[in-house]
Parts: sequence; structure tokens; C-alpha cells
Amino acid sequence: MWILGIRVENSPEEVRAIQEILTKYGCSIRTRLGLHDPEDIESGDSRLILLQLTGNPEEFPKLEEELMRIGGIQIRKMVF
Repeated sequence: MWILGIRVENSPEEVRAIQEILTKYGCSIRTRLGLHDPEDIESGDSRLILLQLTGNPEEFPKLEEELMRIGGIQIRKMVF
């Protein structure tokens, strides 16, 4: 089981790029959880997206690699 944590700065370009990638790999995402403080979004601070991946494990590194190409985000993963 893979869990990806994605820290996103409040940039419309980054958010749009992440959404496109998550849509592309939607069949590999069992759970998606967005964590943020509404006050932080208004002030330009970051937010956190947690993904629980499912399906073909060969797709997981591809998703991670595409996300890593986006500037202004940090990715951490847990593999069980």
C-alpha cells in the first residue's frame, strides 16, 4: 500500500497541474484527503493532499514522477 503526501503552495498553476495529473490517475486513487486551514489559503500558505493508492502498483511510481515535475510542491510517501 502506498500513501502519498503532497504539500502544495497556493498557486493556481500548481493546483491546476496537480488536478490534471490526479484525474489522469484517478483509477489508482482509492482515497483523497485535502487538509488545509481556510485562513491559510487566504494568506497564501500551503495545503496538504493525502492519497491512498490502489490498483496496479506499476502505476504508482509514474504518478509520483509526474507530480514531482511540478514546481512548488513537496512529496513524501509511505509504503506498507
